[in-house]
Amino acid sequence: MGVHDTGIRDAASADGPRRVDVVVIGAGQAGLSAAYHLRRVGFEPEQDFVVLDHAPRPGGAWQFRWPSLTYGKVHGMHALPGMELTGADPARPSSEVISGYFTSYEEAFDLRVRRPVDVRAVREGEGGRLLVETSDGVWSARALINATGTWDRPFWPRYPGQETFHGRQLHTAQYQGPEEFAGQRVVVVGGGASGTQHLMEIAPYAASTTWVTRRPPVFRDGPFGEDQGRAAVAMVEERVRQGLAPLSVVSVTGLPVNDAIREARANGVLDRHPMFDRVTPTGVAWDDGQEVAADAILWATGFRASIEHLAPLKLREPGGGIRMDDTHAALDPRVHLVGYGPSASTIGANRAGRAAVRDIERLLGRRAPTPVAV
Repeated sequence: MGVHDTGIRDAASADGPRRVDVVVIGAGQAGLSAAYHLRRVGFEPEQDFVVLDHAPRPGGAWQFRWPSLTYGKVHGMHALPGMELTGADPARPSSEVISGYFTSYEEAFDLRVRRPVDVRAVREGEGGRLLVETSDGVWSARALINATGTWDRPFWPRYPGQETFHGRQLHTAQYQGPEEFAGQRVVVVGGGASGTQHLMEIAPYAASTTWVTRRPPVFRDGPFGEDQGRAAVAMVEERVRQGLAPLSVVSVTGLPVNDAIREARANGVLDRHPMFDRVTPTGVAWDDGQEVAADAILWATGFRASIEHLAPLKLREPGGGIRMDDTHAALDPRVHLVGYGPSASTIGANRAGRAAVRDIERLLGRRAPTPVAV
């Protein structure tokens, strides 16, 4: 792609696109990791790269988590590169703990995240550049790191009769805690970590809970070592290589069994029912004649990758996903997706951020002689 040209030297006219080497979209775990590694190899914020984030404040998707999800309940939160998260009160909401941590991180490494900025589209520009169209104007970049995660795309399955239900339907993304279900009959849909957490929280408040999942949940007893972790990630990677929509890493690792899970299984809270066939005005029903009355249906049915803004680049495969070669799209080596597919875990996001920056250095023909202290 030629020799390095800084954003200042390439600056466009006042009414044209602003030119940088790299645009990072998203300032969650993956985006901040990528920005850190850009700084470390010598890219300057606001000159060589820019980080755009649509959220109102630091914290990524964590800032939107429900208050009852305390930091002590979070499993697998891996520290960002270069700064450990220490001394956090396990009783504090994870939204507060991690938002504070991300705030300190952005300040410590001078990442200068621009927010709130909505990215509307990424399309082909002139001279091999990408145009990033946003609510804050247009950026012209030689490479893109997309770290938009999934929180903005909650997945709502469709079932017959859903629109007839007289009670309340909500998704995990709208969940604010168990108190709002006091005295209600609640159906929780979904066999992942969020579904089990919601059930265990709601059960002491609700008049009744019913748990339904499409497949029997897989509970994982015992340690989960590096070999098992690599095997799980490999399964997700294979789907991405084939251009299929990615599965979450958690979906192939199973649910870790702890004391709270054991208690909930023993007292019947985690008594799983197969997926209902339809929603009725007063609840849910199965074709065998079984019915369950409900005041609320909570859909803990996961999220999909937020990549609609990449549609003009035509990167999607017939299988619904973007085929990947390491961290970049197989069809466009300028476009890196971190926090996507196998890098959707917190530790995976860190590794992907570093790998994407190494690849971008090669793509742009740029190499810092030694890492820069940040």
